[in-house]
Formats: sequence, C-alpha cells, structure tokens
Amino acid sequence: MPLSSYRMHRIYLAATMNYGLGSSEPEELAYYNKIKKEMDDMKKDSVKKGIPLNWDTPEVIDK
Repeated sequence: MPLSSYRMHRIYLAATMNYGLGSSEPEELAYYNKIKKEMDDMKKDSVKKGIPLNWDTPEVIDK
C-alpha cells in the first residue's frame, strides 16, 4: 500500500530534523532512508554562490 501524503510529510520532517523514524514498516523505512541519502548527497556537493569574476584572464572575455 503506498504511503499517504500525510505520512510522507511526517517521515520527511523526521528525516530532516534528525529524528528517528520509530517505525519498522518497510515502505516507511525505504522513504526515510531515501530522504536521508539525498540530504547526505546535498551536503557533499559544494554550493557555488555569486558571480565568478576572472580579473586575471582577459582572453576569456574576448571569446
């Protein structure tokens, strides 16, 4: 049986706030682990903010 949107939201909140799930249902555990894995992957990726300024390479501007 698929998870209800209410239950998915509760699992998402538990995963993002680093709470335990408190359930042993395989569907809920799979969704919880999926959210946790996505969060770990996002932490590994560096976030590049702002506009990159290349003052030392004028040949890049000419292209």
